[in-house]
Order: sequence, then C-alpha cells, then structure tokens
Amino acid sequence: MIKVGDTLPAVTLTEFVEVEGNGCTVGPNLVDVAKATAGKTIALFALPGAFTPTCSARHVPGYVAQSGALKAAGVDEIWCVSVNDAFVMRAWGRDQRVDGKVRMLGDGSADFTKATGLTLDLAARGMGLRSSRYSMLVKDGKVATLNIEAPGKFAVSGAETMLAQAKA
Repeated sequence: MIKVGDTLPAVTLTEFVEVEGNGCTVGPNLVDVAKATAGKTIALFALPGAFTPTCSARHVPGYVAQSGALKAAGVDEIWCVSVNDAFVMRAWGRDQRVDGKVRMLGDGSADFTKATGLTLDLAARGMGLRSSRYSMLVKDGKVATLNIEAPGKFAVSGAETMLAQAKA
C-alpha cells in the first residue's frame, strides 16, 4: 500500500475535455500522472464511485467549496479520482459544478487504484472493484500526507482535513 514519502504510480488516468486547448483535444484525454504532478502540489481525493450518495453529497462538494482556500494555501490543482470512465466523470463533474475547481479523473481500469493498493471490493453490492475513500497531498509526485477512511466512513479525507494539511 502506498505511504507517505512514496512516489505516485506511473500510470495514466483519463479526463474528458470539452474545450480544445493546452495540448488537449475535445473528448477523453490521457493524463500521465508523473508528468501532471511534476513540480506541482496536488490535493488528490479518491472515492468509490461517481453519483454515489456520500461522494455526491459530501466529498466532492467539500472540495468545490474549499477550492479557493486550498489554492490560497499553495495547492496548484485538486484531483478527484474514481474507478469510472472519463465520460462518467465529466457528467458527474457537470452535475457537481466543478469547472475550474476540481479535475475529474477517471481510473476506468483501476490501474491507479491497484497500484496504490487502496482498492475496495464492492462486488457483493454489484459495483466490482473500486477505490477506497482517501485523500492525499502530493508534492512534486510524492505523497506528503495520506488520509485513508475506514470502510463506510467519511471522517478524515474531506476538504477540511486537506486544507489544514496544506496550510501546515
């Protein structure tokens, strides 16, 4: 399992882009994690799935609400990662009104999730392999803080915790 001090896995996530620019075409684009985190501070949070109750009612809205404060504390980007495809992540991002605040990154094949060791088996609930709920502050590709939730909980991975860690 990934831990503080480790480098993020060298995998690719996907992001749906609606406006062409900055080297991105309209549609799903590949996001090389190593390149995208180089020289940046990233507030990354991951969750079991798009449009699920806690994720939609508390986790994403908290980061959207605190995006300005996180950026003022030195965070360059906020990433939401879920084992969903780029199309689902974009639709969820629209629903959550994240534009310009949170990057919605798909981990459709769970490559990132498996590489971090933070998987959650929800096959008994018909959801298959998913991500555990967690957050991490990433500095230049390395994990600076890591907040892993106990199964079924939402206590340590929210935006308030991340903001306190970014300010420290």
